[in-house]
Amino acid sequence: MLAQVRSYALFGLDAVPVTVEVDVSPGLPTYALVGLPDKAVEESRERVRAALKNAGFPYPQARVVVNLAPAELRKEGSQFDLPIALGLLAAQGVVPLEALSPFALAGELGLDGSLRPIPGAVNLALGALAEGKKL
Repeated sequence: MLAQVRSYALFGLDAVPVTVEVDVSPGLPTYALVGLPDKAVEESRERVRAALKNAGFPYPQARVVVNLAPAELRKEGSQFDLPIALGLLAAQGVVPLEALSPFALAGELGLDGSLRPIPGAVNLALGALAEGKKL
């Protein structure tokens, strides 16, 4: 199942919209992250897996593909943890996708599932509000 959630990437002081697409499909358990991620974004796989498990949510034993679009823009930082985690839950039917669509999502996850502060949160919030998204 496919889930899409909205997030933002920072380029200087500008918040640029990023669509986080998460597809969970039958197959061997694999995880692919595409869309020009940097090392911190690539490491989100382990933070998200641990956070979901330790918070009591399921992590799919299936083929997972995460796309950060647009692909040509480099994505940096840990702010994609939260949208990836909620996208995974929505793709599994744990969280209704409609409940996420009005919101802009950004946040780093602790291994226990807690939210951690991210740099540039004010600029990300201003970008979300300019696009009519809730925080």
